[in-house]
Formats: sequence, structure tokens, C-alpha cells
Amino acid sequence: MKTRHDFEHMDAHDPLRSLKKQFVLPPATIYLDGNSLGAMPFDAVERSRQVVEDEWGVGLIRSWNDAHWIELPTRIGDKIATLIGAGKGEVVVADSTSLNLYKVLSAAIRLAPQGRKLIVSERENFPTDLYMAQSLARQHGFTLQLFDSPEELSDLINNELAVLMLTQVNYRSGLIHDMQTLTAQVHAAGALTVWDLCHSAGAIPVDLLGANADFAVGCGYKYLNGGPGAPAFVWVNPRHADKFWQPLSGWLGHEAPFAFTTDYQPAPGIRRYICGTPPVISLATLECGVDTLLAAEKFGGMVALRHKSLELSSAFIDLVDTRLAEFGVRVQSPRDPALRGSQVSLSIEGERDGETYAVMQALIARGVIGDYRAGAPNLLRFGFTPLYLGFAEVWDAVEHLYQVLQGEEWKQGRFHKQGAVT
Repeated sequence: MKTRHDFEHMDAHDPLRSLKKQFVLPPATIYLDGNSLGAMPFDAVERSRQVVEDEWGVGLIRSWNDAHWIELPTRIGDKIATLIGAGKGEVVVADSTSLNLYKVLSAAIRLAPQGRKLIVSERENFPTDLYMAQSLARQHGFTLQLFDSPEELSDLINNELAVLMLTQVNYRSGLIHDMQTLTAQVHAAGALTVWDLCHSAGAIPVDLLGANADFAVGCGYKYLNGGPGAPAFVWVNPRHADKFWQPLSGWLGHEAPFAFTTDYQPAPGIRRYICGTPPVISLATLECGVDTLLAAEKFGGMVALRHKSLELSSAFIDLVDTRLAEFGVRVQSPRDPALRGSQVSLSIEGERDGETYAVMQALIARGVIGDYRAGAPNLLRFGFTPLYLGFAEVWDAVEHLYQVLQGEEWKQGRFHKQGAVT
């Protein structure tokens, strides 16, 4: 069995270790929740100050031109494109994941073969995706059907399917869906795909063009480190981009927004998927977050980050198996690295009385921050962000969890009081 010294040795020889200097991280904290909210880049503080004090405070409205505010959605979109296998001018940053999903799913519904009325998604897809699909299904007279297993999905890819809507990396288990294979199967059936990249953009290599996908959306505040509520992004395959007026036809999606005409004419390509005025301060910090990932290019980019991510999560799984099995802790994420995103989810066998939630709260009180996800089973969820997480921290996180369980610290009443956000 490896010792903590072995993990320290891995840190000393980690070619990516210098990238941690890009982030503000509190002392005595092991942050394993970058899959919910990425850590703050150091540059975000100065960039925010610059936008607020200089560009807004001094430049005022002139900064839309002088500081190039108006270009932020497409400029940052081009940077994100390099992380998700898209081309220049194909990604735009705008709105939230939910709104962007509404736009692209609406487009997919309109472009689907006539007479097809079936949207298919995973029952464990993130709820906002399902809610948006439910809403659009009602509006357009479609049916939303959910699957639980790969076998069920295979049966649903048929000549009744209009759109397959999937999150590439399952938010609960971390299971990776095979984008290329599934997209090919859906296209062979004459249907379209919509991919949610919230748990894959910045976490695993993504190749939208290589997979010949149709539409994709993703958020900016998880692995892209853009800050709480950071704007999301949207991608449309160029072959579809000019075929449909997305339903949220706001003024900045117009071909000439400052002509102020009364009729809507969509901008060419991806720019039509912009809706309202860009949130400049949030976009500025998102660009800092995306730049932390681009800084890894000199070390091998997303391939190198993915390699370290899997080393971290595999080491975590091995330690959990060795140290925590006696407490009924079980790994709920794929053990095959090729099928696992950048997270590991754990359950507690025979859990009762809110034990899993309380265990996470007791762990957070020790400075090890993960998160809890209710369901069947309830989960302790841990994200492994290779930009700022080290191997010795993985060792320490499991040791803290061992002590929480061995000493039954989670039984304290304060750990059972649930906040508004879990």
C-alpha cells in the first residue's frame, strides 16, 4: 500500500504543479468541489478591479468600443472552442446553460425530420435539462422519454426519434457517454443530438467537430473557473447555424443591432444565439478562468490535464477501497478510467437518518470541501481538478473522511441541519 510519502513524491514530480499558483485557495483547505464551482483565479481580482474602476469608472459607455466589451462573447467563445474541439467563430458566451439549452433544443426540434415527436434523455440527466425538455415538449406536442440503461437507450434510437439530449458526463456518477458513437447512431437513425458539456468542458478532452455533433451547451463556473453564476456558452455545428431563428431573438442577436430596426433579422452563424446585453464583469472573470486552462497548453493541454485527473481520481478510489470499506463506503463512479469523468461519487451502505449529508458536513468542517447529492443512493461527490489539486491532498482527504466515520463525528446535531444549498 502506498504511503503519504509516496503521494508527496508524485507531487514533487508533477509537471503541472506550477499551475496551482494561478489560484486563490484558502489555507488548510482541500478543495474537491471544482465540479460545482471552480476556484478563483488570482487574475480575476485585478481584472475585476480594472473593469469596474478603469473601464466602467473612467471609460464609462465608451468602453463598449475602447475596452472591446462588445467583443467579449465571441472572443471568449473562441478560447472555449479550443477546449471543446470546435472551430473559430463557432462558440459564443451568453446567458445561462438553461437558456442556451432552450435555444438549441428549440432549434433541434424545428430541424428534426417531419412527423417525429420523440425527445430522449437520461433519467439521471441534470434536472434543469429535463425541465427545459419537458417545457418544450409541451409547447411543441412532443414526448420526452427517459432511459435508465444503455440497453434502453439503444432501443430508443429508431425512426421515431427526433432529438437525443444528453449530458456527456453524468453529474451524479461521473459516467462518460461516448459522444462520437452515440452521435453516429443517432444520425444513422435520421435524428439530431444536443450535448450538455457542463461536466466535461475543461475536465476531459472534447471533440465536437470530430464527433460531428449537432448542438452543445455548457456552463462557465465549474471546470472553466469563471466564478459563481458565470455566463454559459453555446455551440452549433456550422451546417445548422443559419437554418433557424433561435426563439430568444434578442437585440444583440440581430444582424445589425445598432440599426434599431423594428423587424428581427438574425445575425449570421453563432452570433444569432446571443440574446441580451453581455454581463461584462462576469465575462471578464470567466476569461480569467478559461485562461487558467489555456496555460496548460505548454504542458500538453487537455490531454495532460486529463491524465493527471485520472491519476488523482484513481488514487482516491484505491484509498477509499483500502481505508473506508469497513464503514460501508462504496464507489458509485465507473472504475474504468476511460468511462469516468473528473469526479468520484461515493455512497454509504445502509445509510439512514441523513447520514450521508451529515458526513459531508463534518468533512467540510475539517476543511475538506466536496458536496452532497440527494437521490438513490445519496452521494458524497468529489471533483478532481488537476490545475490546483495535489496527490498528497487526496491522501489527506481520505484520511479526514476515515476520521469522520471512525469517530462518528457526523452524528453531531449541527451537521444534520440542511442549508438552502446542499
